[in-house]
Amino acid sequence: MAKTVIGVFRSQERAREAINELQSDGFSEKEISLVAKEEKGEGSEGGSDEQGRLSMEGQNLGEGIFTGGALGGITGLLAGAGALLIPGIGPIIAAGPLAAFLTGIVGGGLVGGLVDFGIPEERGRHFEERVKRGDVLVSVKAEDNKAEQVVSTLNSYGAEDVETH
Repeated sequence: MAKTVIGVFRSQERAREAINELQSDGFSEKEISLVAKEEKGEGSEGGSDEQGRLSMEGQNLGEGIFTGGALGGITGLLAGAGALLIPGIGPIIAAGPLAAFLTGIVGGGLVGGLVDFGIPEERGRHFEERVKRGDVLVSVKAEDNKAEQVVSTLNSYGAEDVETH
């Protein structure tokens, strides 16, 4: 039976590194999801802000996904990434299977999508608040025997609130 392992990163760089590691361990784009708030970059030459979030002058994270900008684009790692407008949060970037649950949400916001993805509503509210603050949510669908490996990988790259559902 598959489990969902979920965690949040304060840095898009660390989330990208964790996703790279998971992919090198054999997890596919069909198993890894990412949700990040889409924000405009503020640096004149690009790079990272003080929290490690990717930024480029006149380019947002969503554009970086499609153009390969923003240090290679965090979701150059995941095909099918797209920008969505989520009630209560605003524009986000979502990739992977979780993005399918978020597409078409009208009133449920990110919490509704997370509940549909197997995350309890109370925890979904917590994760939604983290994304609102600019953190990056990464979730992985993993078979029981690989869930601990995912937990270990997320923790080793600095994920917070790592949980298995």
